[in-house]
Amino acid sequence: MSDATLRPIAGINFNSFRVRAALILAAVLLLGIIGIRFDSSGTLHKIFVDPFDQMVSAPDLLVQTIWEGLVSGVLYALIALGFVLIFKASGVFNFAQGIMVVFAALTLVGLYEKGVPAFLAVILTLGVMFVLAVAIERVVLRPLVNQPDIILFMATFGITYFLIGLGETVFGGNPKQMITDQLHLPRGAIELKLFGGFVSLQKIDIAAAIIASLMIAVLAVFFQYTRIGRALRAVADSHKAALSVGISLNQIWVIVWFTAGIVALITGIMWGARSDVSFALEIVALKALPVLILGGFTSIPGAIIGGLIIGIGEKLGEFYWGPLIGGGIESWLAYFIALGFLLFRPQGLFGDKIIERI
Repeated sequence: MSDATLRPIAGINFNSFRVRAALILAAVLLLGIIGIRFDSSGTLHKIFVDPFDQMVSAPDLLVQTIWEGLVSGVLYALIALGFVLIFKASGVFNFAQGIMVVFAALTLVGLYEKGVPAFLAVILTLGVMFVLAVAIERVVLRPLVNQPDIILFMATFGITYFLIGLGETVFGGNPKQMITDQLHLPRGAIELKLFGGFVSLQKIDIAAAIIASLMIAVLAVFFQYTRIGRALRAVADSHKAALSVGISLNQIWVIVWFTAGIVALITGIMWGARSDVSFALEIVALKALPVLILGGFTSIPGAIIGGLIIGIGEKLGEFYWGPLIGGGIESWLAYFIALGFLLFRPQGLFGDKIIERI
């Protein structure tokens, strides 16, 4: 065998994530085509062909499904942004972000039930989230400076169960209705005639997508172009270097935790308006974990792209492939997608690849 046959193909890096992903996709498609040819039961045909036939034959339903996934994806991205901000500032995954969504929404509804006007309740809830941010910095983070990351991570577990207990004690454990009308959030639906059918766009979903997108854009600009944003990036690069130039870690931590609280409140309002306000929202909020795995734990654009992939992917999976296994795909497909990314690109699409030299 000549040396030329042993050389890798010029210009192709087989260690590249894109090349490996393309090869795996091509292999799956090839195996699917071969399997369909010899599949007497028709099972593979139902998996690889029927869903795409449905997409082509009923494009209005495809648009409807993609729209619902888009809305969910934007809200997932908003939740993930709260995780990203805290991770960039402290290097710790904040497991408490999910319960913060629930706690903020419960506080808002609880204050309104006590007779506080709706918009004043929003302002007071923001005040509660600021007090919570200060308390977390003083009681939890400051004593644990320079401790191993696993210690801070376990501390966020403690914060989670503290907020669960506090929320149940103050507000009770029963689901509550979000004050949608009082906040002047829209109700009803818009019917669009597309592809020979109708696509229904819920007005609350439109409002949720717009508000969440604006929030993401404002935070991205704020942390990219302001003095506080530059300080945050410096803290993310190196705590010691940030301290050496006069940046206060304590102030930065309060700011990012308060910002995460604002994100939690907006997310709680939007999700609560689409369903209700209960502790089950914590499970929805933890969908941000596969979003972060896809996008990278330190990337704001990655949180956005990852949220859209997860949101649209799980809606398509539930609608077209769910009936094949009795439904329920939406509850676990996001984690399955994340597992695939962990196997081939652990740092995510936009995360920094860590290289350690000995």
